Amino acid sequence: MLRLPNTIKMIITDFDGIITDNCVYIDANGQMSRKLNFKDIMGFSILKKNNYKIGIISGESNSAIEVLKQKFDIEEVHQGIRNKLSVLESIIAKYNLSDEEFIYVGDDINDYDSLLRAKYAISVPNAIEKVKNISNIQITTSTGGEGAFREIVDALI
Repeated sequence: MLRLPNTIKMIITDFDGIITDNCVYIDANGQMSRKLNFKDIMGFSILKKNNYKIGIISGESNSAIEVLKQKFDIEEVHQGIRNKLSVLESIIAKYNLSDEEFIYVGDDINDYDSLLRAKYAISVPNAIEKVKNISNIQITTSTGGEGAFREIVDALI
């Protein structure tokens, strides 16, 4: 069970491996697509209805992120990012967030520094070992792309 305070105002998350199952599907024309779970999609809706701010910081760029950005009016969407920590710091400064007011969710090496920075760091069971070994990390029961994001939302609401 995740332990999150009622002071949280913003959820900042990686995309692939958290919202997706970390897989890409490539069709005969070379087009890539990703599978999303409706539990996780409903999580975005629940957050918006409860006045939480949302941020996505992704190392990749993809159309699924753009669909969610438009559908849920997501405040902060950053794609193709290699240094996620600098983007996280800029979001914290922009919204004047204290350490008690945001969660960072990630699963891989490019999330590592951001997870270390966050007081409330969350990952998934299928994350890399280095991430799962962060001292303050909380791990969801559900894997990435299979309701992990929704599990975080349910712990908040």
